[in-house]
Amino acid sequence: MEELSIPEKNIFLDRQSGKDFDRPQYKKLVKKLKPDDLLYIKSIDRLGRNYEEIQRQWRILTKERKVDIVVLDMPLLDTRRGKDLMGTFLSDIVLQVLSFAAENERTNIRQRQAEGIAAARAKGIRLGRPPQSLPPNYHSAYQRWKSGRITGTAAARECGMPLSTFRYRAKIYEKKTLP
Repeated sequence: MEELSIPEKNIFLDRQSGKDFDRPQYKKLVKKLKPDDLLYIKSIDRLGRNYEEIQRQWRILTKERKVDIVVLDMPLLDTRRGKDLMGTFLSDIVLQVLSFAAENERTNIRQRQAEGIAAARAKGIRLGRPPQSLPPNYHSAYQRWKSGRITGTAAARECGMPLSTFRYRAKIYEKKTLP
């Protein structure tokens, strides 16, 4: 985008998945676009990764918003050229193929991710944030709560944790202390 001398204020960058178009910067971009504006997209998979949604958004941008689009890594996807029937036909075919590839890649990524998680779990690797250690007074608060001398809310407050966390940790604590 810098090579095209696009001012930084006109560069919209979302740092989240392109699985859908419910992205803050994309919404801001669409609101800002006016007829005859030129939208540069690095790659079609940067626009989105959902086949039908890419097609729909492309139509909204080009037909309703009357914006020209240039996909930098695919010169055939330049709506400034070939506005005749043949040019439109070729652009539509290329867009469909690339949209399919983008969604297919997203599906493959999710499948590989799930396989990686399953393999890690099979090896006994714990995923996620490591659990915090229990506060020093947890045992006494737990014992008084279990015997009914204090409520769960009071025990959780004593330990400086939410009630749901106190109960969750209590289940784990019980499993570890039972013979």
